[in-house]
Amino acid sequence: MSKIAVTGKGGVGKTTLTSLLAHTYVQQGRKVMVIDADPSPNLAWALGFPPELVAQITPIAEMEDLIEERTGAKPGGVGGWFKMNPKVDDIPDRLSATHHGIRLLQLGTVKKGGAGCICPESVLLKTLVTHLLLDRTSEEVIMDMEAGVEHLGRATAQAVDAFLIVVEPGRRSLQTAELIQSLAHDIGIPRLYLVGNAVRDERDREFIRQHGPDLPILGFLSYSPEAIEADMKGVAIFDMSPQLVSETQLIVAELDKMNPSA
Repeated sequence: MSKIAVTGKGGVGKTTLTSLLAHTYVQQGRKVMVIDADPSPNLAWALGFPPELVAQITPIAEMEDLIEERTGAKPGGVGGWFKMNPKVDDIPDRLSATHHGIRLLQLGTVKKGGAGCICPESVLLKTLVTHLLLDRTSEEVIMDMEAGVEHLGRATAQAVDAFLIVVEPGRRSLQTAELIQSLAHDIGIPRLYLVGNAVRDERDREFIRQHGPDLPILGFLSYSPEAIEADMKGVAIFDMSPQLVSETQLIVAELDKMNPSA
């Protein structure tokens, strides 16, 4: 089963692609676990989860009792003693929400200044991500990430079957993609691909080909008023745009071809 991480500059369509991939895999009869690892989580809405279900979702990073129970330390502190290998294998099934065959787990973010926080919250989240990538072997796992590799370490990088960098036809988006490519290379992520989003015409496609990082391009998603309409209505993008669905099916086929053993 595939383990996919989706990243890119803020606002380029990471969540859109993640939601389309999830629904496409379910349509193909695959089991799907989706991880919302973005600091501004809104994947549940893009997936079409009903408002009453969204209201029940609490990010793992905000579950203070759980963090203390599993690590032996209260969240919010740095230093001191706490478990570096907390139990996490029951968390995905117990604390995820499910709708239309898609299981969603919202990680949340560690509210700390500076990088490299060694605290109970970060240890729990990183251990959980490691479990999801290494041990959840019976389902597709798709991570909607921020523009970086913060949730991944060298120990889990090799478990990622595909690192999808979403870009738009603009220089800032493509510069961010180059930075992500460098960060991913530093921790040994071996398989990186580009997906173009909000593409209007062949000129936009060629701009991404000419100015983007030297990486394979899995495909392109068109600029879609239907996607905007889906967001306004709070329904799944998958249900509103047949064109995006068809384009995502081509992306999945290309991804499966490039990763036949995934």
